[in-house]
Amino acid sequence: MFPTAAIDLSSLSNFQFIDWVIVGCYLSISLVIGILVTRYVTSMTAYIGAGRSVGPWLGVATMTGTEMGLITVMYMAQSGFRGGFAAFHMAVIAGVGTLLVGLTGFIVAPLRAEKVLTIPEYYEKRYGRNVRIIGGIILAGAGILNMGLFLQVGAKFIVGATGLSLDGTALMIVMTVLLVLVLVYTVLGGMISVILTDYTQFVVLSFGVIATTFLAINKIGVAPMQSAVAEGMGAAGFNPMAEGGEFGITYVLFQLFAAGIVGCAVWPTAVSRALAMESPQAVKKQYTISAISFTIRFLIPMFWGIAAFTYFTNSSPDIASMFIGEEAIKDAGLYAMPAFLGQVLPTGLLGLIVAAMIAAFMSTHDSYLLCWSSVLTQDVVAPVARACCQKDLSNQKRITLTRIFIVLIGAFIWGWGLFYEGSDKIWDYMVITGSIYATGAIVVLFGGLYWKSASRAGALSALIVGASAVLGLEPVRLLVIESIAALANLDADYWKLNITSSVVGLFSLGLTTVLFILVSLIFPDPPNSSEVHTESSPHA
Repeated sequence: MFPTAAIDLSSLSNFQFIDWVIVGCYLSISLVIGILVTRYVTSMTAYIGAGRSVGPWLGVATMTGTEMGLITVMYMAQSGFRGGFAAFHMAVIAGVGTLLVGLTGFIVAPLRAEKVLTIPEYYEKRYGRNVRIIGGIILAGAGILNMGLFLQVGAKFIVGATGLSLDGTALMIVMTVLLVLVLVYTVLGGMISVILTDYTQFVVLSFGVIATTFLAINKIGVAPMQSAVAEGMGAAGFNPMAEGGEFGITYVLFQLFAAGIVGCAVWPTAVSRALAMESPQAVKKQYTISAISFTIRFLIPMFWGIAAFTYFTNSSPDIASMFIGEEAIKDAGLYAMPAFLGQVLPTGLLGLIVAAMIAAFMSTHDSYLLCWSSVLTQDVVAPVARACCQKDLSNQKRITLTRIFIVLIGAFIWGWGLFYEGSDKIWDYMVITGSIYATGAIVVLFGGLYWKSASRAGALSALIVGASAVLGLEPVRLLVIESIAALANLDADYWKLNITSSVVGLFSLGLTTVLFILVSLIFPDPPNSSEVHTESSPHA
């Protein structure tokens, strides 16, 4: 994962002692919030749902704080750096998708009306306990894998922006410090802490985004960006469907599913905000307004990536070769944007921007850690304990268990971030790992909420087959293709080029949908099956 030789970026950064002071002060605020709100955590509803009392505007702020995390900034900047203006198609898809969900209430409004705390809890209410447990395991597994690179990528931003060495030691130290800080206030305060810190982070992040974008335009200019992309990428830098470009037709089609529907309607960290809202009507308002922020969270980091590409294209040959061309450093597309900011932003303001980006990092990690740990507690351990012992876990035991899972998940993502060697682009990694859960979930949720004939057997088959999306993960995809090609005497290189991760994802979605419908029709639920769908957990 790390470069073999130490590369010093200190000459590329204006980051000074005063910037470290600014960052330190901000981090202290988050820790204080986590400690102060501990006394309000008296039940699982308060711990993972903030008492279901969040209003629309606070909901928009906390959703934006979560969904525009540093991982989002980094992988969208990487997309802009590598794909130019053509990457903007993802921002358009995300914004339009969120707006449609807000206007129609698609999935999220009826799900909130069910008064559940988690998506798998709805599975039990509609399909039964077994579906909830299987769905919870798949959801938590996919979600934890999905956030496996968050810590590594966030640390790379800090290393790149502050000018620390790329020898790997600094990256590991930064990863460790960031993780410990997030664990402390998330474990202590739960969703209450997350929402309060997310609001603070939203304010800091909004200022940072506006200031950085203005300075990027002032330093680089839009016309030079267009020229650099045209010269360096050609038509593919403007047209996402251009042949031989960074994206392609199947990629765009898969984004309609991944960014347009999954990212807002069924992704648990976004849906958890919907389930914490005060009413289904507030959910629709929250999503309608959030369409703007869902567009911006993609668009602006892509713009920064294009600015970084332009800046280093026009830099001296020694500096340019670090980020562009065959001799570029490992993960140049990730390091380019923070290194660019480290040069163009003045001391002091750079510290504020880094604090804003750390805010984005923390606001994503806290929500994800809380989401996956609560799913493991509420939707796997508690139902199993109830089935085996005929007794519900108390609120205190649920909170304690959730806190333990938060720490264990944190330890996993620390190790995964250090040792994962896949060559995926960050966004592709996120989409595929998310699809392991989302491919089955979108079908099961849609069927459960809008189709009376959806059955328990259909839901189980959809969740299990939907997990086949894991075949799109780069190391898995290459291994499977090479194995099949060797057995069937096929051209492995040809199939690697044509069976992309997007193709695998689309195939998995189609297969899951067809199977869900067929199995539901062939194996319907008994007429009185609704009577055995039990209440899931004590919320008081």
